[in-house]
Amino acid sequence: MRAFITGGAGFIGSHLTDALIARGDSVTILDNLSTGSKKNITHLEGKISIHEGDIRDKDLVDKLVAESDIVFHMAAALGVKNIMEHTIESIDRNFTGSEVVLNAATKHDKRLLIASTSEIYGKNPNQPLHEESDRVVGAPQKIRWTYSDAKALEEAVAHTLHKTHGLKVTTVRFFNTVGPRQTGQYGMVVPRFVQAALKNEDITIYDDGSQSRVFCHVEDAVRAVLTLMDSDSTIGDYFNVGGVGEVTIKQLAEKVIYQTHSNSGIKFIPYSDAYPAGFEDMQRRVPDVSKIKKAVGWSPTHTLDSIIDSVAKSFA
Repeated sequence: MRAFITGGAGFIGSHLTDALIARGDSVTILDNLSTGSKKNITHLEGKISIHEGDIRDKDLVDKLVAESDIVFHMAAALGVKNIMEHTIESIDRNFTGSEVVLNAATKHDKRLLIASTSEIYGKNPNQPLHEESDRVVGAPQKIRWTYSDAKALEEAVAHTLHKTHGLKVTTVRFFNTVGPRQTGQYGMVVPRFVQAALKNEDITIYDDGSQSRVFCHVEDAVRAVLTLMDSDSTIGDYFNVGGVGEVTIKQLAEKVIYQTHSNSGIKFIPYSDAYPAGFEDMQRRVPDVSKIKKAVGWSPTHTLDSIIDSVAKSFA
């Protein structure tokens, strides 16, 4: 199969590229390298076709989609810190860029998977979150939610094109995917904590650390993507992909310190010292993954312990 991946040099995209190459597919990637990195795909030079460019380039995207059999739309401006600092550019890339990819896949009748996010649920307090859970987001001036809004619109356009034009699309909502190659540059908590612990530096927690999350290893996430894409029964549907084992951010820091045998301390700072005005967080985010398990038999295999060990090994 000829696979085309937008954002193929990114964290999840590069691992997906590895998996596709390993199973014998040919891969073409498009990445503007804003949050992706050439070092994520250096080991694949000569094995894949690489295009450095923007998903808003209609002619380029149309050409690459037309030449493919399957399309994985993984590109996005992501990371809370990045969204807060580059709001307008992020909105345009996440919505306008996605529209370009969706229209090209529709035009050329290609099988498509789009990477959405648990951010679309916003701060809904009713947990765990299932696929029909309501979106609960803050006021427009709470800039953090612009990412949620853009991705929700992307899903809406995909759903509409499926209904009106037969677009063969499956949507994946990732919950806190972590693992090797993920950078803490954009506020990603696990690599940031692990890097600090390995250097015996203080681990910084925003607010009081009582916020809770569930983390999913990128290997499990990629396996979910491929399993969903390989089944026609998932066309037109949308699925949560997340791990198991809810943990508070403070507990996460303590676990990272323990598992890395670190001498790091923990310090707490208010959100106002870390983010500009317009930031808002959610207290809990816990995925219900029963739908994907029932549909294709997928469930995560990694524990939080194995996730921390994997990330620590990648930085060693």
